[in-house]
Amino acid sequence: MTITEYRDEDEENPPSLLESEIVSKPRRIALFVEPSPFAYVSGYKNRFQNFIKYLREMGDEVMVVTTHEGVPQEFYGAKLIGSRSFPCPLYEKVPLSLALSPRIISEVAQFKPDIIHASSPGIMVFGALAIAKLLSVPIVMSYHTHVPVYIPRYTFSWLVQPMWLVIKFLHRAADLTLVPSAALGKELEEANVTTANKIRLWNKGVDSESFHPRYRSHEMRLRLSNGEPERPLIVHVGRLGAEKNLEFFRRIMDRLPEARIAFIGDGPYREELENMFSGMPAVFTGMLHGEELSQAYASGDVFVMPSESETLGLVVLEAMSSGLPVVGVRAGGIPDIIPEDQEGKTGYLFNPGDADDCLSKLVPLLRDHELRETIGKAAREETEKYDWRAATRKIRNEQYNAAIWFWRKKRAEFLRPFQWFFRRIFQAPPAIDYR
Repeated sequence: MTITEYRDEDEENPPSLLESEIVSKPRRIALFVEPSPFAYVSGYKNRFQNFIKYLREMGDEVMVVTTHEGVPQEFYGAKLIGSRSFPCPLYEKVPLSLALSPRIISEVAQFKPDIIHASSPGIMVFGALAIAKLLSVPIVMSYHTHVPVYIPRYTFSWLVQPMWLVIKFLHRAADLTLVPSAALGKELEEANVTTANKIRLWNKGVDSESFHPRYRSHEMRLRLSNGEPERPLIVHVGRLGAEKNLEFFRRIMDRLPEARIAFIGDGPYREELENMFSGMPAVFTGMLHGEELSQAYASGDVFVMPSESETLGLVVLEAMSSGLPVVGVRAGGIPDIIPEDQEGKTGYLFNPGDADDCLSKLVPLLRDHELRETIGKAAREETEKYDWRAATRKIRNEQYNAAIWFWRKKRAEFLRPFQWFFRRIFQAPPAIDYR
């Protein structure tokens, strides 16, 4: 099936597609992903690996251009291309790459993609955009890291406005923008990043097999609690960055002397955080992968998310999938995961920066095993709805079709003045009447 051609110049959106019409023919899809989804943490890694896996299952040819670190030659039949990278000045463990070398351009050109999909913002998205324009191919950008929120934490506040200008430049040049939460989509719309009809939601997805209560492990709990498994155990998984508001945990732990906390992950803020928790019952595991990560989630009692800058909070979904009750901040994309009508059923939200509000939800969970079991079970049942195949199918069959439609519309509008000019100059001779 091919997407309906643009005909009506007053029409602003792609035509609606019936479910029976929505299965697109196999396509060649070039993904530009930075940093590498094969050498990063938790949800980010699983999101892209599952996305690639299910695109391949649906019959698409996939090429992935990413940074060198940890990149195999192929993944589920998708060809992987490593681009030379350099460490991010503010976070050396994140490699960046422009991906505009003659080798990369040649590889993508030979692949002949039907559509390019790039993660944004970053450096590589500029290369993806340039290649898309060179090859005259539709481009989708998915916005995962809300950089304007991070800038004041790492550098100068006056850089926030220039960053918004960069984001606007990129996404106005894109044919479609995907966002992981409705809250972020609304913020981009209010900032006039691109037109509202070109901002679409990337549906939630979680690997409910890899993150499962069955991975609960006494040995892992011993490790996370520093040898005191009988103590209440708070778990946090994610990148240890200054923007994650992790100092909030110190205010919480000062009032919970009986509890233990485990930080799973790594990042530029780790050393400062370890100094902050010196002498306190806190464990820093560094990066965990595979079954160890699954065990870490499932072996805790409560997952706490204080970060106010999460575009979605995939680690929250993974914790819920692992049967862990979540106490998360009412900010960013977290309320998309625990909406108002689910508070107290699948998890709890607290007001940003309000330690008393957080503790009012956290303490009962730590002290009441039955309550933890009830909330954790409901959380697990909720995440079972977030099927990765369904989320990938929606992007492939709906969002990509919409991007192609917008691209064709833009191309038609660009060509219209030239067509009008040539019709005027090279008019067809009048028809001859033989009567």
